[in-house]
Order: sequence, then structure tokens, then C-alpha cells
Amino acid sequence: MLQQTQVKTVMPYWERWMRELPTISSLAKASPEKIHKLWEGLGYYTRVRNMQKAAQFIVSESRRRRDESQNKLETRHVVSYKFPKRFDDVLALPGIGRYTAGAICSIAFNQPTPILDGNVIRVLTRVFGIAENPREKKANAHLWTIAEQLVVHASRFTFHTTPCSHLNQSLMELGALICTPRDPKCLLCPISKHCFAFKNNRISEFPNLDKRPAATARRFAAFVVGNRGKFLVRQRPEGVVNAHLWEFPNIELNGAPTNPFAAAQELFGFIPKEITPLCTIKHTITRYRITVNAFRAGAPSTGSARMANPATITPSGCSAFLHCWLPLSELHKLSFPSAHKRILKFLAVE
Repeated sequence: MLQQTQVKTVMPYWERWMRELPTISSLAKASPEKIHKLWEGLGYYTRVRNMQKAAQFIVSESRRRRDESQNKLETRHVVSYKFPKRFDDVLALPGIGRYTAGAICSIAFNQPTPILDGNVIRVLTRVFGIAENPREKKANAHLWTIAEQLVVHASRFTFHTTPCSHLNQSLMELGALICTPRDPKCLLCPISKHCFAFKNNRISEFPNLDKRPAATARRFAAFVVGNRGKFLVRQRPEGVVNAHLWEFPNIELNGAPTNPFAAAQELFGFIPKEITPLCTIKHTITRYRITVNAFRAGAPSTGSARMANPATITPSGCSAFLHCWLPLSELHKLSFPSAHKRILKFLAVE
């Protein structure tokens, strides 16, 4: 959950998750609908699918070792699903890279494994005066070496029970709270006297990152189509952004002005009746600035037969979507991307 997401955002999700799926076994057995609903709103949904794959891998490996043990000892014992502690074993789990594995092993198990996230990169480049772009291979390898040297050195401290855990957490907190991207609080920094950037009045030069690409505006028209107390929704297929999540039928406008009648014609193959504005949703995903104009629409009497079978209204290029008619009460049980979740809220208060 903490990958690319702040602690304050994660906390309520984590608390709810631990009430619903507190063990590796319960996560491994949970339905896709349940894990996506619990994750709804956190974004980057590949993370939750990888987390379940990791749990299923742990369960499978635990059972395999149990079976091997029983074959050798001919005794039965209760299988225990435990998260691995060795760095290489953690790294082998789906969805876990070098940084996440290092964070888990150092923070949870006090092992001398380095971490390198955006906050730590900022601290290290400023303290050690690393002028190269930290995303370039050579500079990045140098930063990993420094981070490893620091945590290995910390592991030798005998006056602290968990020096590796505290060292890595301290680096992250220093970057998040003191050594910030803009207006860093250098006078409060406990290591400012050792900091190359501070001593040379060059703080703004570090880290030397490429300029972010310009934001790209994208506009969509979404349709909340009602028919006899039910609403048309579709589930995004495997292999696309927001896979497995549900949404209201929508189409990207590709720079064209918002003409809901033309958009509906292209999306459905005919124009629903009584198209009226419902809401406008604006949100940001990575470098995209997205605007969704949502409209209420009724099923036309001449098209009711087609709309009763959602497959018949699926336009070219969207055949992989699963379409369903569902009452409002059932929609609230589904997992929606944040923009469509907000559309649902507008629909619910009408």
C-alpha cells in the first residue's frame, strides 16, 4: 500500500484491510471482487493483484514444504503460512522490487538491507553532493552503494535494538519532513553540518532530475444510462489500466468538443433519449489531467431490445468489456476507479 502512496492516505485503508483480511491465508483465498473493493480509491490496482499473488505463492510454497516434510518424516503437522524473512525470498514475490524488499527486511526484520526511494535520493544527493542525475544507471548504482554502506554501518551499533530499521525509517522521514523538495528546513536538520548542498548554498541544485514531462489533457464523455431502475456498467478487461474495475460506459473525445449526442452515437451505435448533464469530474493520474463529463441518459423505446442485451451495444474495439444492468444498490458493491466512483456519488444523491 505504501508504494507511491503517503502513510496518511494508507492508514484508513490498512485498518479496514486488516479487519477484513488479516492473514496471508485469508488474502490468498479472497475473491477478486473483495480485494478490489477494499483497495478502491488507492489507485495502482496492479499492486493489490500482485499482493494476492504473493500470498498465494507463500501458501503454495508452505504446502509444498509441508508435503515434503511429511514424506520424509511420515508425521502430520499444521502448515504455517509465514511471510519470508530472507531478502532474496522477499524479492522473489510478485510486485516486490529491490526497494520494497529492502524496506520490508530492514524495517520489519532489522536486516542491513538498503532502501532508495524519492525521499532518500533527495537526502543522499544533497548530503554527498551527487550532481549526476540519480535516475541514470551509474549515479543510481552509486546511491545504492551509499545507502547500503550506511545501513551496514548502523547494523554494528550495539546500543540500539533495531538500528537498521531506525536508520532507514529516519532517512525516509528526514526526506519527507525536513529535506523536502521545496523550502527544506535546513536549520532544523540534524545533519546539516555534514551536508554538501547546505554548506555550499546549492540546495536547489540537488537532486539533478530531468524536468517532468508537460501535463497532457484528456477528456471523456461518460453516460449513466438508466433502464427500468437499473444502470448500465461495464467491467474493464485484463491487461488494461484499471483492469477488473467497473465503470460507466465512456469514450475519449480526442480533442473534439463535448457533443454528448455524437459521443453516444459513436459509443452505443444510436442516441439514447433525454441526455442531460449529470456532473463534471476532474482528476489527475500521473501526467494526465483528466476531465470526465458525465451525462444521464434514458434507454430509447426503439433501442430497448438492443439495450436489454448489453453485448449488442458494444462498439468496435470494446468487445472485451463485460456489460451488466444493475440496480443502484448493487453498484455500491462494485469497485470503481476514482472518477467513476464520484459519478456514482452524484447519481446516488439525485
